[in-house]
Amino acid sequence: MSLLTRSRLAASVCKRSGSTGLRALSTVVHEDSDVVIVGGGPAGLALASALGSSPVVQDSLKITLVEASDLSKVRDWSVASDSFSNRVSSITNTSRQFLAAIGAWPYVDERRTMPIEEMQVWDGISDARITFSATEAAPAGTTAPEMARLTENLNLQRALLRYLDTTPSIKLLDKVKVNSIEKEQEEGGGWPLVHLSDGRVLRARLLVGADGFNSPVRSYAGIQSYGWAYDTQAIVATLNHRPRTHFEPPNTVAYQRFLPTGPIAFLPLSETVSSIVWSTKPPIAKALTASDPAVLATMINAAFRLPEVSIRYLHSQILEAHAAGTPLTPQQILEETSWRERSHSINQYSAYSLSALGKTAPGGIPPEDSDALPPFITSIQPDTIASFPLRFNHADTYIGGGDGARTILVGDAAHTVHPLAGQGLNMGLADVESLFRCIQNAVANGTDVGSHTALMPYARERYFENHKIMSAVDKLHKLYSTTASPVVWARSVGVEVLNELDTIKAAIMMSAGSSRRSSTQEVGWSVAASGIETLARNINTAKALGGGVLGLAGAGAQSLLKQFANMGRS
Repeated sequence: MSLLTRSRLAASVCKRSGSTGLRALSTVVHEDSDVVIVGGGPAGLALASALGSSPVVQDSLKITLVEASDLSKVRDWSVASDSFSNRVSSITNTSRQFLAAIGAWPYVDERRTMPIEEMQVWDGISDARITFSATEAAPAGTTAPEMARLTENLNLQRALLRYLDTTPSIKLLDKVKVNSIEKEQEEGGGWPLVHLSDGRVLRARLLVGADGFNSPVRSYAGIQSYGWAYDTQAIVATLNHRPRTHFEPPNTVAYQRFLPTGPIAFLPLSETVSSIVWSTKPPIAKALTASDPAVLATMINAAFRLPEVSIRYLHSQILEAHAAGTPLTPQQILEETSWRERSHSINQYSAYSLSALGKTAPGGIPPEDSDALPPFITSIQPDTIASFPLRFNHADTYIGGGDGARTILVGDAAHTVHPLAGQGLNMGLADVESLFRCIQNAVANGTDVGSHTALMPYARERYFENHKIMSAVDKLHKLYSTTASPVVWARSVGVEVLNELDTIKAAIMMSAGSSRRSSTQEVGWSVAASGIETLARNINTAKALGGGVLGLAGAGAQSLLKQFANMGRS
């Protein structure tokens, strides 16, 4: 039964006033809403947009979104065509298909997006490399023009807000904070009451927490979470570089190098602009972000090119200079990197060379190995250098129970994952798509959208799927955080073998959302996670025994291959 818009007067709400022990009678007006979404980030806006795209939902439910910040700043966000925000996301084909299906993707400014047609990932110690290409994920007889699309988070949020402007049935309340949430005291169980900073109180049939890691909705629901902070800090920045020449692939390749201190990822945004996400130790992140931007630019170039031992040495120099209060100058870091380059006998005509030769003048024939590395960074866009901590966190459940009933979590309120796989936002959008289907089905079947029965399909679909992705990403981070020779050898063999198996790579890309969901994709992350866990167990055993790595690593590879073979037959 649909809920009619109404207000009701809460009777006899008594408050104790100060130390006098006197009670004062007060009244509160409740504004009823079928669905209250707390959080105006990508997940919250996407859910509101999805609900607004459904005629049956619009006709039956009253939906309200609450956001503390000023959404007009996002709606009116506008910058020069060659300037980009430092917070970007990789939108998989699966996520983009969902956004297109609800009518929101056409509002994205595609001029500020860039397709990812290839990914190159390699070990920072052994240089073992694996390459993923869009063509490898394409079904037989078809083409896959891209694996994903890079865009600024603000571009996506602005698009969702502009789409919501066309659906006036969705009520947006911005510049108001959630002061508190309490359960309505009513016989038979009450609804959540959301007290806002402007004095309003929303009474929600279903309360959705899309309010990030420190979720007030999760706290109200009494949902515990488990996780840990990584000893890692992420550096983000927007980079300028020269365009690729006609002899090189276009700037549609994402690069990632796994260093022991953390992975560094290069993400293209335009022909001459790219973004960096560099996960490293907190003291190094602090020293680098405090340095001259030209120093950071040189270190980014070095992080993709110099051997790991030299990166480690340069980090020590930057840390010492930072501790002494005399940060290295751009000239000093150039001299250091040039000396390290000569000590490794790096050919000055190679793309691995950090010298100015061949990099100051546009055009010409590039080095033969230029496609193995990202473009040479010339500068960093002003005010784009930032840093933030990384952590793993997963809620024990996505549905509130008991006194926290009629609540549900999506996005970062439910899970936080290391950014090395670029899956955080896509996991949130997959949550939204699943929850949207649950709400739509509940309305179509005449079911209470806030009931546990209506919400259970969402939890069953998304919890284990998210857990598999998070587990695989966490284990990858830990596997690549060591310099122990047996571990380096085993993971390098695994990567090199996998790089030769196009069918398996295609299945992994499908599971990561580079193509439309299928029965194969549903088990893709399960197989990938299982294979990574097998490799991790074998490596730990090899370290404990001090030998036998070859047989153990081989057993891990055989197990992974067997699982993919079985998946292909099913």
